[in-house]
Amino acid sequence: MAKYTKEDILRLADEENVRFIRLQFTDMLGTIKNVEIPKGQLEKALANEMMFDGSSIEGFVRIEESDMKLHPDLDTWVVFPWTAEKGKVARLICDVYTPEGKPFAGDPRGILKKVLKEAEEMGFTSFNIGPEPEFFLFKNDEKGEPTLELNDKGGYFDLAPTDLGENCRRDIVLELEDMGFEIEASHHEVAPGQHEIDFKYANAIKACDDIQTFKLVVKTIARKHGLHATFMPKPLFGVNGSGMHCNMSLFKGSENAFYDEGGELQLTETAYQFIAGILEHAQAFTAITNPTVNSYKRLVPGYEAPSYVAWSAKNRSPLIRIPASRGMSTRVEVRSVDPSANPYLAMAVMLAAGLDGIKKGLKAPAPINRNIYVMSEAELEETGIKQLPSTLSEALKKFKSDEILYNALGEHISEHFIEAKEIEWDMFRTQVHPWEREQYLSQY
Repeated sequence: MAKYTKEDILRLADEENVRFIRLQFTDMLGTIKNVEIPKGQLEKALANEMMFDGSSIEGFVRIEESDMKLHPDLDTWVVFPWTAEKGKVARLICDVYTPEGKPFAGDPRGILKKVLKEAEEMGFTSFNIGPEPEFFLFKNDEKGEPTLELNDKGGYFDLAPTDLGENCRRDIVLELEDMGFEIEASHHEVAPGQHEIDFKYANAIKACDDIQTFKLVVKTIARKHGLHATFMPKPLFGVNGSGMHCNMSLFKGSENAFYDEGGELQLTETAYQFIAGILEHAQAFTAITNPTVNSYKRLVPGYEAPSYVAWSAKNRSPLIRIPASRGMSTRVEVRSVDPSANPYLAMAVMLAAGLDGIKKGLKAPAPINRNIYVMSEAELEETGIKQLPSTLSEALKKFKSDEILYNALGEHISEHFIEAKEIEWDMFRTQVHPWEREQYLSQY
């Protein structure tokens, strides 16, 4: 990750003919927002003097306390490669502050920094994330609006001509590499029209910044190919949905706090406690990691997404998997997260859950090394395996009763999130859907 000073950025803006700068931040729901300024305002922005109206942003503030300040993170400076040669556009990702100079309680990036500070106070110098976001590519119509027509009929790891998204995916990779991403893999996923591009792990803040940048690039380049990229968790019935598996590891200095060469499965006690914390709070954090009504259409048996709260070092049906790599690569993979999640809030609640397990010395249950989907109700009960929430409403109830996670996000975000999502659930619950008319209109 590049380290920049204000002088570096002013010089780079001149050298690369940058005409506009997007000061980006993320709202409560994970949507990227930005204030675009001309280059002449860059020095003012670098002095943390750029204001915006927070009352118009989801989950921010009321109109009578609307002024917010943007504090750019200088190390996030990037010039968008696809912008015009006659005047390029760059971006800086910002933290949100109050006019009094205090971190704003509704800033998701600031929330994650707060939980990371707690980890640091426990002796962990780094929390690393390796995300695996998946997406679908649909064709646009003649008006440029998305259709439900997929652009290919490919399957897992297929090649052209079956994988017609290959050229688009390759262009996305090239753009990401131009922006400094280290791409580890790019391939067609299981469902037709579904794709995955994996990039190198990073510390939690950079990883979340990268997820947001990744989404922006994927959508931008897809549109150039006449396609619509969506990170909706389950856009089609009968095929796999899109997940965002999160590989997580804690470090103390240069040592992976999860790796013990002589331990059972070569995992440390810290790793087992972290796993136990994730399992303890999984039903509650699902409201944050799977935040839409549609998210729960993905978390059902039969489509590779986990629906049971368990862990394993061998199979992929539980919530948590421990990938085979050891040493510095030892990590805990949480498989339930989907790409509609606000990454900053999702990582904050999962870290808070894991840290709670470490603080309390929780014991991880025995791993489940068989396919949970074929286990009977009696077997599930006997092994103590719980199910993830089946609806957004159920998940919100679990979140509201979890004091650890509620406090990790803070009252401002927690209350605004609950309010917004209860409205979303109620809109869905009271709507009459096409399936109901198909089933009941003639029958009754």
